[in-house]
Amino acid sequence: MLEIGTKAPEFELADQNGNLHKLSDYLGKKVILYFYPKDNTPGCTKQACGFSERYPQFMEKGAVVLGVSKDSVASHKKFEEKYGLAFTLLADPERKVIETYDVWKEKKNYGKVSMGVVRTTYLIDENGIIVKANDKVKAAEDPEKMLAELDS
Repeated sequence: MLEIGTKAPEFELADQNGNLHKLSDYLGKKVILYFYPKDNTPGCTKQACGFSERYPQFMEKGAVVLGVSKDSVASHKKFEEKYGLAFTLLADPERKVIETYDVWKEKKNYGKVSMGVVRTTYLIDENGIIVKANDKVKAAEDPEKMLAELDS
């Protein structure tokens, strides 16, 4: 996980519509950058729907939400349409940003060890500095927690 107080690494990824987004596009806004394992899985769906339901509140607080996984642009589009998601999903199939943000790790599931995305949420301030980092994310609670972080 990246250190709090460090500059968030710049990136450029395509969203669910194929449009490119750079982190620097969001200077002057708070950015909730969350990494999740896979579209259309139970935990990831809960987390995404939670962010989507609260998106107007995030916008009121001057924040944007960006979800990143290694799924394709097409997969993200289906995920967005199926659940009516109100925010940007970024596709990182080559894992460039996932690895830069140190969320590609060894995971244990039922005794089986594999590599995968560890659910992680970063809060980046208006100047591009990481002010919060959490790699012990509970999918269903994360959106509410991040909303509270914006007030603190």
